[in-house]
Amino acid sequence: MSLREKQAELISDLNLIENAQERLSALTSYIPGVLLPESERADEQLVPGCVSRVWLLGEMQDGRCLFRCAADSPMVAGLVALLCHLYTDSEPSEVVAVEPEIWSGCSFHKVLSPTRLAGLASMRGRMREWAHASSRPPQT
Repeated sequence: MSLREKQAELISDLNLIENAQERLSALTSYIPGVLLPESERADEQLVPGCVSRVWLLGEMQDGRCLFRCAADSPMVAGLVALLCHLYTDSEPSEVVAVEPEIWSGCSFHKVLSPTRLAGLASMRGRMREWAHASSRPPQT
């Protein structure tokens, strides 16, 4: 399944929950699948531009991106877990090219503060940068 298809399916599944606030609460279900344990969190993984502390770790596995994350705020943890879930198991070129439409597709942009949305944009930027760097051949 392509990243675009995965995103469309996620939007469709989440929109089965009619209320946007309840949809936000449901995001906690994504946390266990992408959780970065406290023992693996490091300062260099902190995402700048987020009000809450957010850690992001990208890894390559069989040519595909694997993202794990954590946040010190439960709501933010669910939001960043959704992003990690969305982009995990995608090729780096897809991670670079496909923007998250999930915020508008699920009407989260209507219930999240501009500060939260800016933090999510910082998280997305960090993911894109990591995927771009990981898709280049190593320099010798």
